[in-house]
Amino acid sequence: MAYCKKLIGKHCYLSPISLEDAERYTQWLNDLEVARTLQTADQVITAHGEVRFLETLSQGHNYGIVDIKTDELLGNCGFVSLDDRNRSGEAGIFIGRKDFWGQGIGTEALRLLIRYGFDYLNLHSILIRVYEMNDRGLACYKKIGFREIGRQRQALCREGRYWDIIHLDLLREEFDWRPGK
Repeated sequence: MAYCKKLIGKHCYLSPISLEDAERYTQWLNDLEVARTLQTADQVITAHGEVRFLETLSQGHNYGIVDIKTDELLGNCGFVSLDDRNRSGEAGIFIGRKDFWGQGIGTEALRLLIRYGFDYLNLHSILIRVYEMNDRGLACYKKIGFREIGRQRQALCREGRYWDIIHLDLLREEFDWRPGK
């Protein structure tokens, strides 16, 4: 499949969501190792349902994360919600290809999205939520410059225990625009 290079980094680029990737997303989102830190972990994701979900996602600022060397889909990221009046948004991301975990792809993809949000969507503040058990995600967000602003204590019941949902945000003037940061 040919992807469009909307936002380009050194190791990945962001491409508009493609409905042709529904089967791949379905496989990832039914893998509990991938989905454990996502809202979908307790859902059965069907190919038909995923096509409908991707149709909705594709109408907003949501993108597939694609490896720049192989043009393979690795995951997705985007804005879950946007508030034009207050110039704020909420972002989300996941890497479905487990063999790419821990390689900085998520950090680079999210930096591309955040820069797009500040430069082109004219956002001032971006929020991200992360489950307490998602150490990799939390480290990624803090590396980019997100700061913890609060917690919903014991708001998630998963794997036989309660976890906090951590809220982090980043203001436009706090974002380090230099690549590789």
